[in-house]
Amino acid sequence: MASPLLRIAPLGAPPWETPNPFLFCVHHLDFYPKGDGRLGPAASLAGRTIGQDFAGKDGWSLYHGATVPGFPQHPHRGFETVTVVRRGLVDHSDSLGAQARYGEGDVQWLTAGAGIQHAEMFPLVHEDRENTLELFQIWLNLPAADKMAPPYFAMFWADTVPRAYPVAGVEVTVVAGALGDVRPPAPPPHSYASRPESDVAIWTIRMEAGARWTMPPAARGSNRFLYFFAGENLRIAGEALARPRLVVADPEVPLPLEATDAPVELLVLQGKPIAEPVAQYGPFVMNTRAELQQAFADYERTRFGGWCWGRPDPVNGTQGRFARRPDGTVERPGP
Repeated sequence: MASPLLRIAPLGAPPWETPNPFLFCVHHLDFYPKGDGRLGPAASLAGRTIGQDFAGKDGWSLYHGATVPGFPQHPHRGFETVTVVRRGLVDHSDSLGAQARYGEGDVQWLTAGAGIQHAEMFPLVHEDRENTLELFQIWLNLPAADKMAPPYFAMFWADTVPRAYPVAGVEVTVVAGALGDVRPPAPPPHSYASRPESDVAIWTIRMEAGARWTMPPAARGSNRFLYFFAGENLRIAGEALARPRLVVADPEVPLPLEATDAPVELLVLQGKPIAEPVAQYGPFVMNTRAELQQAFADYERTRFGGWCWGRPDPVNGTQGRFARRPDGTVERPGP
């Protein structure tokens, strides 16, 4: 019998290779120190390239932030971001006038569509202990028919993101794509994932030592990538992997997984490819070079709605998790 493993490669530093219909995937794991009372780190910033700090000095980075870590005001068009925050908090502000603070298991799904500016800052709210941040940010392409859809974001609060327990010692967090009878919240209406035929799945899998589980097959014609990102000694379809790896698997074949002697964690990205050309430059993803040029011209002319926050890196003080829509409606997570 042929192996269901099509390719195995070192995982390496993010961004990681992604399958069509995905465009980009990063795993941020930053061991931030105590907060300084202004939501930045209570530590010296000497030796860091402020505004472009990706070196991971002392176990954390400021990224494009100057005082608070994160990604200040920047535009997007033509795709979606899915931000899965496993630990820590993210402060969102955008050019539609919306804001949010989410984290600790929450997911934000943002359709950039025709164009939006937003900021994603990482507030260090704890002054008495470290502020570890762990998240995945995943970019999902949009078909041409939806690239100019109105911008929109959905909040999947942690209490609404389902978990499946297919066998003892295995927990699957289901962000997109049903696993058996376990179904996640609906993605935004213009998302590629909202099309049933897309077969889009975003799952994280945690397996305890000794646990075994066979992942069910996906739809014919889908791509399936597994990112073995935490732990050691995972066996996939009989192949022993001693350290983090990227695994490209045949989607039509059940895939046996075994955590041999220690807990392991995986991210799964799966979906049918969008059979359209991709033209990408930085934060814009379209189908043609002419559309990219139009995106830059539109951004210069409209700023995708402008920016009302007074600073490029707004943060939300000390309040808890919330989302405020452009119309002023506020939602909060359940207990």
